[in-house]
Amino acid sequence: MEQDLFESFREMKEKNMMLLKEAKERGQKVVGLYCTYGPRELVLAAGAIGVGLCGTREEPIADAEKHLPRNLCPLIKSSYGYAVTDACPYFYFSDMVIGETTCDGKKKMFELMKEFKKVHVMNMPQNQESQSSLELMYAEMKRLKVALEEYLETSISDEDLRRAIHTVNEEKKALKRLYDLNRAKPAFISGMELLRVSWQIGFHSDREERVRLIHKLCGDILSEAAKGKHAVSEDAPRILLTGTPVGIGSEKVVAIVEESGGTVVNMESCGGYKTLGFYIDENDTRDPLLLLAEKYLKIPCSIMSPNDGRLELIKEIVKEFSIDGIIDLTWQGCHTYNIESNHVARLAKDKLGLPFLHLETDYSQNDAEMLRVRIGAFLEMMG
Repeated sequence: MEQDLFESFREMKEKNMMLLKEAKERGQKVVGLYCTYGPRELVLAAGAIGVGLCGTREEPIADAEKHLPRNLCPLIKSSYGYAVTDACPYFYFSDMVIGETTCDGKKKMFELMKEFKKVHVMNMPQNQESQSSLELMYAEMKRLKVALEEYLETSISDEDLRRAIHTVNEEKKALKRLYDLNRAKPAFISGMELLRVSWQIGFHSDREERVRLIHKLCGDILSEAAKGKHAVSEDAPRILLTGTPVGIGSEKVVAIVEESGGTVVNMESCGGYKTLGFYIDENDTRDPLLLLAEKYLKIPCSIMSPNDGRLELIKEIVKEFSIDGIIDLTWQGCHTYNIESNHVARLAKDKLGLPFLHLETDYSQNDAEMLRVRIGAFLEMMG
């Protein structure tokens, strides 16, 4: 595949910092989000720009450890390190941030963050099955709407919300189209390029432009594939990466898999394929806040107990993407995903008959060679 197809996405985060700065100077509000549970539709309906803030690099962790325990999840430490040092322009430009109680570490981190930033924390249900869970999610959508209106000095109408729902629906469909290109054999996109595009596009301030850019990239990739140009060799083992979220800066497992001769054809994590199949019916006339609550409650995150939706999604991906093996990635200190790896292992080995590898690591390169040995042996086992 011609590498210049992806050139416009490689520096998107840096280029969009200037656009964000210009938007702030024009008086536009910015809202930072740490999780896929943060409802982008409400932020968009409030007339604000939503930006992702999760830390994916090791550099700010040392500063975070002055306040947080060293054995905490690196995602939390990286996120807090960027915030407390003001080293992330996206955090700096955010008028407020939306947090969520998806784990105890993040919940307590947000307490510290409130000392120097406006933070609204959403209280998350712990299961998807009870009526009380939906009622809580619905109440949290209402509470967030009020917080956005008050702090951003705006009002959010139902019409605003329905327009925002349409925009986010279209963005999800475009990203799903991109990921679904890798149903082809051989894969059309390497795992590293797939990660880079899906991660970088989240920093673009114009959501409609995001959709256009993704569809254009899909068209360009298909044109190249029609000429017989593919991202990887046909005999490369096709790997599904599942587990904790990965971004640029924490991509070492994806990189090592592909340097070792495999291909990460899909990533089930919350920054990848996990949420791309959830759309809101735009013809549903019920309260749009209730529609948001129903949509976000479906996300199969490991905070949910039980979390059968994640296993069903993995089964779907294995079938549709012709997966040869599953790698389950857990960041150190992420207990929910670490425990849930037992369920994924049983699914892979006992029900799907696939090779399975569980990796627990952090953002550093200290264990890179050990990971390379384990991943290499895993790929070799698949022939």
